[in-house]
Amino acid sequence: MGILSSLGRDHGEIVKSFKERKVNFERPAFDDEVVTAPIRKFNVRDYTGPFKDGRYLNRGSQLAVASAIAAIKNSGCKKDDLAGAGLFVGAGVNLNIGGEFPEIRGGKIDREDLQALWILRFLPNTAASVIAKLSGIHGENLTVCTACSASLQAIGEAFRKIKNGYLDRALAGGGDSRLSPGGILAYKKASALYKGDSEPDKASRPFDCSRSGFVPGEGGAFFLLEEFEKAKERGARICGEICGYGSSMDASNMTAPEGTGKWGRMAVLSALQEAGMSPSQIDVISAHGTGTLLNDEGEANLIDDIYSGCNPQVIALKSWIGHTASACGAMELAISLICMQKNYIPEVRNLKDPCCGKINFVRNGGTFSFGTCVIENFGFGGQNGALIVKRREEV
Repeated sequence: MGILSSLGRDHGEIVKSFKERKVNFERPAFDDEVVTAPIRKFNVRDYTGPFKDGRYLNRGSQLAVASAIAAIKNSGCKKDDLAGAGLFVGAGVNLNIGGEFPEIRGGKIDREDLQALWILRFLPNTAASVIAKLSGIHGENLTVCTACSASLQAIGEAFRKIKNGYLDRALAGGGDSRLSPGGILAYKKASALYKGDSEPDKASRPFDCSRSGFVPGEGGAFFLLEEFEKAKERGARICGEICGYGSSMDASNMTAPEGTGKWGRMAVLSALQEAGMSPSQIDVISAHGTGTLLNDEGEANLIDDIYSGCNPQVIALKSWIGHTASACGAMELAISLICMQKNYIPEVRNLKDPCCGKINFVRNGGTFSFGTCVIENFGFGGQNGALIVKRREEV
């Protein structure tokens, strides 16, 4: 795996941030009403080296490319090993419209310094094109744009292609950033963001009765997925095993989750069915946990319904890294696997008064050994995704 997050960029940094209760929440210079979780001192060329196509990458695409290159490096695969691999990318939209076009008059955006290929900074598959060019991947590919479930669904689709014999290996994940004035404005208009004057590190409060919106973050995470025997054959270091995947559509509201949670449950139950697991076999739930009123209420009801009597531990990683939009599934999968490997479980930050007293939210982080985890994501447009992973001891 490769990951870039506001908590750190490798296993050691991320776990250290958890243990020290260290987050990077701050108020952006352009809007003191909101709080964001940026990544500091990031330069995509630290990962890629000099390359001219970097000018066509918006920040979210840069984070995707960098984390993909990190995953390849960490996998030990050479360029020749990747020629037939698949590529599955979860991507978001570039909402930095004011930054890209600082002067728009009468609807005209043309100017002398406008890049000839400015369209590439807005196409969702630009990151995939650059990743393929840098890595030498030529196989089956897909760019997934299903809002907050995009990168989890990209990983799920890659998993299915390998499971069903279409591919031996695939690079899958995503990257995103909405921390521009345009991105913040879009979510403020949708009444989805936290706005207030509390200390920045107190702004993200998933599942707490006082929650009032999410804190936007940024980042990227990618994985090299392989058929198990192929991975063993080349002596790969195995991070974990994907066991099941499920997705669904609410077909309801354009932004709010469907009220009963029926279709979100369908995605989770489909993942459990494919994994051949019962709810009682899940040790940890990595909840979507945005900190918005409707999402947290609906997800809490879903968890209580599916896992009633099972008592799995529930974490909410957005309370640590913010909501990373289309990258959140890949990033939360990466962090969950790191926690699994390091036998550590992080608490849900700022959870004082849980919205549902029947759920086993992690209130005190610390040493905890677990072998199974389900990652849940629910996005704008009624997009639902769930992925189940387990510890794999074989090397």
